[in-house]
This record gives sequence, C-alpha cells and structure tokens, in this order.
Amino acid sequence: MNSHYSAPRAFPLFLFAALVLLLAVGCGGNKPAPESSLRGSADPEIDHSAPPDTVADLPGFSGRIYRDGRVYIGGQPDQAALRALPWHDVTAVINLRTPQEMADTSKVAFDQAALVDSLDLDYILIPLGGKEYPYTPAAVDSFAAALDRHPGPVLLHCTSGGRASHLWAAYLVRHRGWDVSAAYARGEAIGIRRSAFSQLLDQEMKVVPDDS
Repeated sequence: MNSHYSAPRAFPLFLFAALVLLLAVGCGGNKPAPESSLRGSADPEIDHSAPPDTVADLPGFSGRIYRDGRVYIGGQPDQAALRALPWHDVTAVINLRTPQEMADTSKVAFDQAALVDSLDLDYILIPLGGKEYPYTPAAVDSFAAALDRHPGPVLLHCTSGGRASHLWAAYLVRHRGWDVSAAYARGEAIGIRRSAFSQLLDQEMKVVPDDS
C-alpha cells in the first residue's frame, strides 16, 4: 500500500536548513553502489568454500536436487515433494518449464499451480526454453525480482535441473556481483554448460585452459 507523507507546516526553518546540510555532508560526492557490488565474495548466504549441497532429505524430484544458500535447485517435483516444501520453510516455487511442457499430462499428471496454492506457497512461472522463451538476461532479472519478494527459502526448478542451474549461476553474476569464472565454476558442480550461461548473461564467455 502506498502512503503519502507531508511535513508539518510549522516545521522550524532552521531545523530544515540543518537537515539539508547534514544530508549534503553525508551524501555529497558518493553515488549509490549498484546492488551487485554489494554482494559477491562476501555473500553471507553462500559458503564459497564448498559446492552446493546435495539435498538428501527431500525426495521426489526428477533428476538432481541441490541447495545453495536459501535456494533449492532441482528438476520437476512430484506431489509428495511439493507437499514437503513447507516443512523446509520454502515460501515460493519458481517454475522454469514452459506452458507447453506443463500441459503435457504424461509428464506432469497433476495441477502443480493448484497444489502449490493449496499449500499457501507462491507459484511463479518464468518460462525458459525454445524460441518462444529464449535464454536472456530478462529471465535472470525476473528470477531476481522473485527472490527479492521472498526472503526465505525458495524452490527453483525445471525438468531435470539444467535450466534451473544455469539461471542460478547467471543470477550470481548479474545480481550478486560474482566473478563470471567463479560463478561458472560453481555452476559446473551442478551441471551447467557455457552456451546457455553466456546467453543468460548476453555476453561471450572466454574460458582460460587449465595448464595444471
């Protein structure tokens, strides 16, 4: 809800001048740092010394399931897996599968959106894949906005975990200030490839061979 604030009419002029001077001294010459520069190597949510954790106590996912910081990254969950999410304090399910994929009842034989809603979780679609839903920085930004709205644990999933892993690694670069090579190396631990990673960041990725 938006609210409008107006200063009292009787606000003393000398106090107003003092406030302006204080703001000028505190802010003069300093531009706000972009959000990404506030994160990176000092990211408090992620243990840089260890790869993303494999989640052993959350079965029912197609393919792999990892946790990195507060984000669960995996493939398509079944009904039992979705019902277990509130026990892990998950507040939102972010689905990267396209509408065409979700309409295929031979692959997902239940209404995932309705089930998630019945669990009082937020259900967020960010379709990713094919010509209609290409890998772009806009998808990364949509994911970042979803995380901003949900400060607790969230589930990011696709079919088998590939798209989710790529999007997560690209997010680390674009919104958390990670170095590209560091984010890619972390993403490799959960199965990403250079081509999709580069498309999500809209930049060519050069890999320096390891001579060791």
